[in-house]
Amino acid sequence: MTQGHPKGLYVLFYTEMWERFSYYGMRAILVLYMTNALMFDVARASTVYGNFTGLAYLMPLAGGYIADRWWGNRRSVLVGGLVMALGQFVMFLSASNWENPAASHPLLWTGLGILILGTGLFKANIASMVGSLYAPGDAKKDSAFTIFYMGINIGAFLAPLVAGGLGDTGNPGDFRWGFLAAAIGMLLGTAIFQTFKDKHIVDAQGRPLGLPPKESRAAGHDTSAHDAPLVKEDYERVAVIFILSFFVIFFWACFEQAGASLTVFADRQTNRELFGWTVPASYFQSINAVAIVLFAPVFAWIWGWLGKRRLDPPTPVKMSLGFVFMALGYFVISFGVDGLEPTTKVSMMWLVSLYLLHTFGELCLSPIGLSAVSKLSPPKFASLMMGVWYLASSLANKMAGVLSSFYPEEGQPTPVLLGYEITDLHDFFLVFVAISAFGGVVLFLLARPLVKWSHGRA
Repeated sequence: MTQGHPKGLYVLFYTEMWERFSYYGMRAILVLYMTNALMFDVARASTVYGNFTGLAYLMPLAGGYIADRWWGNRRSVLVGGLVMALGQFVMFLSASNWENPAASHPLLWTGLGILILGTGLFKANIASMVGSLYAPGDAKKDSAFTIFYMGINIGAFLAPLVAGGLGDTGNPGDFRWGFLAAAIGMLLGTAIFQTFKDKHIVDAQGRPLGLPPKESRAAGHDTSAHDAPLVKEDYERVAVIFILSFFVIFFWACFEQAGASLTVFADRQTNRELFGWTVPASYFQSINAVAIVLFAPVFAWIWGWLGKRRLDPPTPVKMSLGFVFMALGYFVISFGVDGLEPTTKVSMMWLVSLYLLHTFGELCLSPIGLSAVSKLSPPKFASLMMGVWYLASSLANKMAGVLSSFYPEEGQPTPVLLGYEITDLHDFFLVFVAISAFGGVVLFLLARPLVKWSHGRA
């Protein structure tokens, strides 16, 4: 265990892989299900998407608190996984009754609500367990989160291909099979966790991790750090977590257009013909995930190479670079659609280029941020602080849905955002160029004080 990564990392890797398969499989077809089967317009589907994903990332704040105070990580992950599987099955029932709004609509709201509750218990707790596998100061923690992040993206890569391939066929009745695949994936992930957690999810001394507080003390864990009052340095590190979390709201609000406006763009305004085959619109959501798997080792090597030469940028600088790549992605596609007629479709390479640049941005921001939260959090609030990180994603996803609702549709009134008329797709994508560029510049300017308040941990 001292030479490589503990086996518990790979238990969490596969558990999270299947959970992300479940989530991203559902996400890949959710807006398409609402617009092509339930006949919602883009604005309404975007609002539902934003509300759902926003609440799904808000609930880990409560889930982290429940785990820290009462249940522990293990029970929270197990219950959360089972509840999420139930939610996906209710989505299957909704799509099975798509022609009957009196049944499909209530089942849609119920399924999404159950998924929100399950995600809350699952999300923050499994991420906080990754850091707990390692002794304090273990240099392998950063690479552990990179490996864990690859598991997330393997699931995210497979999900649109399977759930999209089964559900996004042009036949509205087939959406149910995509949701059913998501339910099965969630059950697989939960079964892996339950089967191997007792043997492998242990700390550096072999003691079980993720137990409720009383059981953790009985197992011999040193809880003095959990019981000690916070000091000034702790408060400053927590402040850094909140400030970084605030900035990532704007990054994810732009990034999460993948499941909303960019999926609509792929469906309606992208030429998806490839060697006589029409590529399903949902498949484009796999580009980011496969690029993560391919390029994560490259970025890990770059950070390592810079680190050996004492040139490794601090966390806020790396994250500001993520905003730069985000702005570049939207700038590229805004150029590609400039002057585009509503009935004209563009080459899929514009969308592929955007997703590739966004992947580079994500690699500069997301795994770096997860590792920073793990290192900066006071032990007594480890899961709660991870919940704060996901709270930022909650607000971002809600914001993403709001911004997606400004997508210009032919025959609909011209959207106006803060006095800015969005007459076409070029105008629409420039909104995201401005948001991400502004966020990156401000975060870069704040890097020095944030590093100071981190006291050597970021």
